[in-house]
Amino acid sequence: MYTPEQMARRNATPLTGAMMAASMLQLMVIIASYCCAVYFLAAGAGYTGALITCWLNIVLLWLNTVIGMLWEKEIYGHYFMCREFFWEDVGNLAALIAFHVCLAAFWFGWSRQGTVVLMIVANTVYLINFGQFVLKLMRAKKHRAA
Repeated sequence: MYTPEQMARRNATPLTGAMMAASMLQLMVIIASYCCAVYFLAAGAGYTGALITCWLNIVLLWLNTVIGMLWEKEIYGHYFMCREFFWEDVGNLAALIAFHVCLAAFWFGWSRQGTVVLMIVANTVYLINFGQFVLKLMRAKKHRAA
């Protein structure tokens, strides 16, 4: 997964810690977003909270994308879509698209229920991609232990 040189660069760069912190913050906002969305669909209230979490997710996803691009360049020599993180980058693009579709739905006046359902879909796309990262981290840890 990592050559010894790549592992040394990964461990030395502050981008690794920044990416982990931003990812954990994003995960907390995703969980809050699910809660807001489900509450809105069940109770009909809380639409503003759901929209705020959608905006926060977009900002954090872009922050994670930029940090991740800089990290990939430092570790692998490519800003985006390096072979080692290709599917995670594809998932990241899918999540970006999904969240921007939510934003477009809001701007174009979709129903609140439709917009919130799209938010749930976008959150799910993000969580699937987050799962890919977790699996990759677990494999890297196992590889280091071997």
